Amino acid sequence: MKKVGLISDTHGTFSAEIRDFLSDVDVVLHCGDWGSIHTLEEVRAFKPVIGVYGNCDDQDIRMEVPWVQTFKLEDLDCLMIHIGGYPARYDYRALQQINQYKPDIFFCGHSHILRVMNDPHNFSKTEPERMMMTMNPGACGIMGFHNVRTALRFKVEGRQISDLELGQWPR
Repeated sequence: MKKVGLISDTHGTFSAEIRDFLSDVDVVLHCGDWGSIHTLEEVRAFKPVIGVYGNCDDQDIRMEVPWVQTFKLEDLDCLMIHIGGYPARYDYRALQQINQYKPDIFFCGHSHILRVMNDPHNFSKTEPERMMMTMNPGACGIMGFHNVRTALRFKVEGRQISDLELGQWPR
């Protein structure tokens, strides 16, 4: 079993509240817009990280993390990109990646809007009857139009996701 923390759009802020919420996770997934190389280093020093760069990230960050990641969480195939969208409204480049990899879970950020939903039009390549899940943790930083900072954590065991929890704090 793996405990997973999911964040995005830190924009230079990795606060004590976020670290406390993620204290028990095994890995942090970061969906881009780190804000600074210092933030990337801070998250890496905290926990193992899988991440992508966002549209606001500079060359220092782009040299450290790619624009797209494919990886496994236990037995689930995962795809991560910063600008992703959501079912029926995916960004064109994200949809190309979804069609190529057919992941079980698609992680993205950028919108600063928390969304967790199944996609009735995209299915897992390993379990064709299983809808792909799309997860956007919103924004956990203080920059942007959002009123509430958000993060997610959950458990993965084999191909099962459980104990999905939302952390939220005032901006």
